[in-house]
Amino acid sequence: MRTTSNTTLAHLSRSNERAFTLIEMLAVIAVIGVLLSIIMPTISGIRKEALSVSCQANLRSLFTAVDTYRSAQKGQLPMCDFLPAATPDGPEGGLVEVLGKTIDTDCTCWFCVADDDEEGSIETGTSYLYVPGLLRYTPQVQIQVAALMMATAADLSLTQRQRDRIRREAEAKLVGALYERNPSMFAVLSDSQDRHKIGTRNPRNGVYIDGSVGILRDIDETP
Repeated sequence: MRTTSNTTLAHLSRSNERAFTLIEMLAVIAVIGVLLSIIMPTISGIRKEALSVSCQANLRSLFTAVDTYRSAQKGQLPMCDFLPAATPDGPEGGLVEVLGKTIDTDCTCWFCVADDDEEGSIETGTSYLYVPGLLRYTPQVQIQVAALMMATAADLSLTQRQRDRIRREAEAKLVGALYERNPSMFAVLSDSQDRHKIGTRNPRNGVYIDGSVGILRDIDETP
């Protein structure tokens, strides 16, 4: 009996030596908490960076289609609205329609992976703003276009369709001239909203006339 008791006591003693004390458990939990507080923001940042990189890949694909269009149109940029119109029958107009023969309207490249605006940009058929479609409405373009259209007003042989084509071609040439003079000032396509919150920044991605892709440069805010 004495031998058995001694063996049991020795076993309990060894068990107590192996067990964590309450203080040790709290210390381990605290260390784990600190590690999680360091790791989680890092993982979140990596994920956001990955979404931004995927968005930039979309912009490269779309720019390739725009560049193909330009090659077929003697260097002229597509001239259309900066965003398609959301209608009950689906998106209409904009670059999505113009490039419909090159890129399917349901191609995932039209949508930023960080875009969750179901009732906004997704309804318009694209997450991206076509900047030349915005620049066409600037005064330095429209004043010259208006003068041209007034000069052709006396030609009664022109149909409305022909007049619209003359206007679009004039806008395309004038907007193209803006890009030629300042190739690094305006993006061709950019995120239509701030979707890529990284740290304290909300940078938008853009693709430029030379095909370079990245975060929009500050000068792009001026127009």
